[in-house]
Amino acid sequence: MEGRGVAQKRIVTLTINPALDRNTRIERVSPNDKLRCEPPQREPGGGGINVSRAIRRLGGQSLAVFPCGGPIGEMFKALLAEEGGEHHPIDIEGTTRENVTVFEGGASQHYIFIMPGPELKEAEWEGTLEGVRGLDRAPDYLVASGSCPPGVPADFYRRVAELSHDLGSRLIVDTSDEPLRLAAEAGVYLLKPNMRELGQLAGQEIESEEQQIAAAKELVGSGQAEVVVVSMGAGGALLVTDELGEHLRTPTVPIRSRLGAGDSMVAGIVLGLARGESVLEATRFGIAAGASAVMTPRTELCRREDTERLYQRLTSGET
Repeated sequence: MEGRGVAQKRIVTLTINPALDRNTRIERVSPNDKLRCEPPQREPGGGGINVSRAIRRLGGQSLAVFPCGGPIGEMFKALLAEEGGEHHPIDIEGTTRENVTVFEGGASQHYIFIMPGPELKEAEWEGTLEGVRGLDRAPDYLVASGSCPPGVPADFYRRVAELSHDLGSRLIVDTSDEPLRLAAEAGVYLLKPNMRELGQLAGQEIESEEQQIAAAKELVGSGQAEVVVVSMGAGGALLVTDELGEHLRTPTVPIRSRLGAGDSMVAGIVLGLARGESVLEATRFGIAAGASAVMTPRTELCRREDTERLYQRLTSGET
């Protein structure tokens, strides 16, 4: 799925809690000491932002909508501009958050420090919805991904779902807890829960693959989603629609870092769909993108050449 000469439908990502991600390395982490780190790397991050960045790395296009403010926000926008791609920031009074990841030793171990984000006023988080609504052309696919910062109601993703219905957009949601449940109640095109989140949606602990398929089928049958892709880490993904219930294995790859794999997977799925692939082939492409991200160091996202090679392995039946 190289995408050469393939017309791509419009993808828009919405990230309500973006973050400037800093990552560094130290030989050993110990308490109460001054820990002298390597020079940090800085990247724009947050669920939908990473999805847009990964789409670009895979040879596709998307528009990223997000709230942004303060000096950190200015750096955030500058880093996005360096990478290219379209983005539509919504100005806020607060300052965009920073997250810090510290890799220890040979980078096999890492520590992630996640900040809550600035408190958004009602007019600010509503402004992100209006930012999507006011686009010159409605998205064919809208990806809403990531956590909610302070001030944003738990039903924010439900409101995004209602917006997608108004626009005629297919909504892909990747979040957790109450925001995920409320979005599902409104009905979306595709949900991408992990095993824990699937259990939250089902209201029960899920252990066997039969229970996984049954829980996902219930989401589809009740109209909460047309497609459910349950991410299972090294185990691949479970794809469920009204016609499918298939466990797709991930290819075996050398592991350097699992960070960014989930967002890369979503990027591969939505890009495949936007290029007209079936949901099965798009999910395979997403699995390949997630596996590609695992092969990259630190917080680097998927690489196009690795993704396409791994996708060919999956389509030929190799693992």
